[in-house]
Amino acid sequence: MQKPLEALALEYGRNKTPRVTAKGEGDLAKRIVEEAKKHGIYVAEDPQLLSLLTRLDVGDEIPQDMYTAVAVILSWVYWLKGMRPGDEKSQ
Repeated sequence: MQKPLEALALEYGRNKTPRVTAKGEGDLAKRIVEEAKKHGIYVAEDPQLLSLLTRLDVGDEIPQDMYTAVAVILSWVYWLKGMRPGDEKSQ
């Protein structure tokens, strides 16, 4: 049996630490990804990071031991958007 699709959304920029803002499996995961894409939010596919992050609940801050892994994803997003950290605070 195939494992159901999982998705998790993070918010960063206005918070000091990234937070989990959405999380789900199956149809809910599909809707999370669809909404992200609809709003121009980049979607990264990283099964190892997802398995770590899905241990957290919606509203939780990312713990320090996950900072490096999340920073890699965030730096990729900044690069894709042509932004630098802090640019989002001026928007």
